[in-house]
Amino acid sequence: MSALITAVGEGVLLDCVVKELKADYEVACIPSFEKKVPDNTDLLVVLEDGWNPGTSLMGERIAREYGIDWLRGFVAFGEGVIGPFVRPGDEGCSQCADLRRIMTASDREDLWNIQQTLVEDTRARQDEWVSLNGVMQMTCFIKNEVQRWSEGKRVLTEQAVHLVNMKTLESSRHLFLPDSQCLYCGRVVEDSPYLAEVPMMPSMKITEDSYRTRSMEDLSTFLTKDYLDPRTGILNHKMIDFETPFADVIVNLPLMNGNEGSAGRTNSYAASERTAILEGLERFCGMDPKGKRTRVYDSYSNLRSALNPLDVGIHSDAQYAKKDFPFTPYHPDKKMNWVWGYSLLQEKPILVPERLAYYSMDCGGGYIFETSNGCAIGGSREEAVFHGIMEVLERDSFLMSWYAELPLPRIDPYSSGDQELHLMIDRMKEVAGYDLYLYNATMEHGIPCILTIIKNRKADSGDLNLICAAGAHLDPVKAVKSAVFESVGMIEPLNKEFKKNKETFRKMLHDSFLVKKMDDHGMVYGLPEAEERLGFLLHQDRPLQTFEEAFHRKQTHPDLTEDLKEILEVLRNLNLDVIVVDQTTSELEKNGLHCVKVIIPGMLPMTFGHHLRRLEGLNRVFEVPKKLGYTDRNLTPEDLNPYPHPFP
Repeated sequence: MSALITAVGEGVLLDCVVKELKADYEVACIPSFEKKVPDNTDLLVVLEDGWNPGTSLMGERIAREYGIDWLRGFVAFGEGVIGPFVRPGDEGCSQCADLRRIMTASDREDLWNIQQTLVEDTRARQDEWVSLNGVMQMTCFIKNEVQRWSEGKRVLTEQAVHLVNMKTLESSRHLFLPDSQCLYCGRVVEDSPYLAEVPMMPSMKITEDSYRTRSMEDLSTFLTKDYLDPRTGILNHKMIDFETPFADVIVNLPLMNGNEGSAGRTNSYAASERTAILEGLERFCGMDPKGKRTRVYDSYSNLRSALNPLDVGIHSDAQYAKKDFPFTPYHPDKKMNWVWGYSLLQEKPILVPERLAYYSMDCGGGYIFETSNGCAIGGSREEAVFHGIMEVLERDSFLMSWYAELPLPRIDPYSSGDQELHLMIDRMKEVAGYDLYLYNATMEHGIPCILTIIKNRKADSGDLNLICAAGAHLDPVKAVKSAVFESVGMIEPLNKEFKKNKETFRKMLHDSFLVKKMDDHGMVYGLPEAEERLGFLLHQDRPLQTFEEAFHRKQTHPDLTEDLKEILEVLRNLNLDVIVVDQTTSELEKNGLHCVKVIIPGMLPMTFGHHLRRLEGLNRVFEVPKKLGYTDRNLTPEDLNPYPHPFP
């Protein structure tokens, strides 16, 4: 007995497809879901000459209710859309596909609003760009998909859509990942202390000096294919910048309220692309909870196992009192959302304010400004935790050096013995025209931290005079390379922006509270007249340290987890906890990637916008300078640098 295919819809596309299918299959037709779908239907095909999101929703619901496969085809804005082919119980449905397709569009906000309007109005409308040739092209593809289904072969539109240009007939297939938060096929689990646990499992490095557990060659087999696509990807565009001294690739993470660029900067364009994609995925996971559903809404005073928000720093009373300040004062009786993290010091789950664990939450009801500080992605959870810790240490050492104006020892960058670094410095001089000033910013924990300043060799060029950066790593050479890539990587675009808006930045120099966003910080210190604020670093008269003198290298292990355990022991001895929030979503789990947020209470959090600096309750900034021998007493709030930090 041949399979029964039920075709739902009206129009030219449905007529053409039904005509082709009737030669080989039993086909039943109903004009809409107002009619009952036959009980013995084996395949549901929903076909329309226009975009009717309400029909797709009904198709999704009914196919799941009947436990049958289904496929759709429709025309929207001059483009035929075929797929996805959905099997009951599988992830990757029509709603996931629509979300990805809408989010990659430049007019995504308008499309989203149109979709929501059309869901309420189920009347069929023919797209004005429908063409007979385009419909025939779609018909041929749909017929082939049905044939593959009937023969038990792999259907091409499973977790994919096929697009047909109604005018040119250009066709393309685009894979999409199921949406972890989909109401129809998503499998988001409720947050729990059990899921927050971070057992320290062996995590072998690809090479002993790599500090990575999966090779870039391994990652290249899926990163671009699964995550970067102009029509259905989590990331939708990439740009290669050939003006910069090093290989610079930027990918775009589309958001409903704009775009978020993520950069990869290495000595190889292929490696930079992979790095940029990983950075984009890290931001995708870190902006809001996608992998687990938040369950706890309560006040700190009512919770037994929770991180005290005061331990991670809050804004001052004077900041909260300002009329236009976007946050409200913290109070222990104030209710808020909490997510489960894991304390590596106490070795137990701990509740963390959701606003601290994710960094793109709305200001409404919030008490602090939080960034992506401590977010990291890795091929194993241990790898992600390691690099998250390194980022927290990097930002803390930079801010500590700035706020306390520490006269850090300067290091001879050519004493590293690393040929690649030497060539990078030479290229920076000859191509970009900048010299490297390298400083030892290692704090009381002894884990190598560095601060870099690159300085324009031509004072009259009109380009940025100074750019600061930082790095932290068990291998100080890797930390320096990272800082050099970061500061030099976007030098040409930054110089263009600097020249265009120099007067605006000059106003910021004289009024610190005009420094409102991340880019402002670095641009202000591009002004030659801002150089004096960095005099505590630049104007030193003492011998340069060598790498050997600055950093006493310890033996590392083939297992990254062993390195991580040693770091945790160092921090434990200083009574510094490490709290890990697992931000991993199903989109990353598919390929064995992990994303975490690392919080080390007491360390200085990176903030952007001078009005949002966050120091209240953080005593390390007053005590550590004395511990390191830079001062003979603990500092006071009046001793701290009053100017915006220069972290770009």
